[in-house]
Amino acid sequence: MAYRYDPDLEFLEKIDSVDLNDLVSCLTHDKDGSARLTEELTGTELFKKHHPDHHQYWELIAAEIQCFGANTFVTLFRGGKGVEYREILIDVCDKMKVNYNKDSSVEVIENNLLLKVLKDALDKMPADELRKLAESVGMKNIHLFTPESMLGVFQAVFRAGGFKSYQLTLVIVNAILKAMIGRGLSFAGNAALTRSVAVLTGPIGWAITGAWTAVDIASAAYRVTIPAVIQIAALRQKHLYGRQADDISFS
Repeated sequence: MAYRYDPDLEFLEKIDSVDLNDLVSCLTHDKDGSARLTEELTGTELFKKHHPDHHQYWELIAAEIQCFGANTFVTLFRGGKGVEYREILIDVCDKMKVNYNKDSSVEVIENNLLLKVLKDALDKMPADELRKLAESVGMKNIHLFTPESMLGVFQAVFRAGGFKSYQLTLVIVNAILKAMIGRGLSFAGNAALTRSVAVLTGPIGWAITGAWTAVDIASAAYRVTIPAVIQIAALRQKHLYGRQADDISFS
């Protein structure tokens, strides 16, 4: 296993070890907590020496993601370098039937993936739940609570970036992961960030269950790459929001 330089994963170098816990757990353990037979990370000398200080071997974490992605593409040389993250993300989006522009940045494509999940959830939510969801993430003066209008609002939130985009990402990712792997993000415990999780968990869980069943049958590698991509999207938003907050504090 060797890391292929990947501009879309380089930000992991800036992520604290504690925030990498969920991603490492996803790569090394199944949903039931048993060790993955195909993972290589825990057998490396750096992992054995520094675990759980994940920051010390972030490149190996990235390499493991790339190699699981290579499995998805039926790459013959499992022990070598995998594929770049963009290719993995696009493969996941194709599997989940996400509408995206392949020339967009990975951040935009990740947001399209999350919006697809959110759209499926919104379509199942009655008007009173849509209203609660809007209020829980601080949206006011919304007079027409329909899935279409709400999705438009959330698209605008993602485009604007900042705290609201970060909050919405964590809420969606937390609910998705609970539905997929039985546990949410450990760094999403801040009540100000996740107070709308209770509103979203049910609908997103229903939307994911059907899609997850089909994906699960298709390939075991997707059991890793889909939740890994979802978690990387959350880590990226956390990183971007942190940089924005630092820029404001020093301006």
